[in-house]
Amino acid sequence: MTRSKMWVRLRYESEEATASGIYGMIVGAAVLVASHAPTAGRTVLAVLATLIIYWLAERYARIVAERIHAGHRPTWHTVRRQLTTGWEMITASALPLLVLISVKAGGGSLEKAIFAALVCTTVLLCLAGWLIGANGRLNPGERMVSMLVAGAFGATLIVLKTLLH
Repeated sequence: MTRSKMWVRLRYESEEATASGIYGMIVGAAVLVASHAPTAGRTVLAVLATLIIYWLAERYARIVAERIHAGHRPTWHTVRRQLTTGWEMITASALPLLVLISVKAGGGSLEKAIFAALVCTTVLLCLAGWLIGANGRLNPGERMVSMLVAGAFGATLIVLKTLLH
């Protein structure tokens, strides 16, 4: 199985899709940091609801921007294209949310489950930075920088979670 066909996808068919996935993981992790939901189920719902709202807002903004720049109403094709793309923003958070549910179901506290999901997100961001660096034909040092920058988003959110709670 090639890297691009792994169950956990870090690199998608297009630049746009890959960016949406990375952005979705970061937003999902930020919701985990800020959430005060009393249960794992409500925490997962908060993350998914937030990601859906972000996805809808992004799709809406793209349709409006296209209308502004094209100078006419968007065609049905444009609307359909926008509503059938960008789902990576939501689906990229599946593994961290499964980690959260698994840790909680295994007897861990909600705080430990959230922390495990944040660590999972950070690892996925690091892997995405490394893989994207490979596809960008970066040398190993540049790939390391790409990996560290991507992972720094997750690590910063872990520090923030620790400071806030």
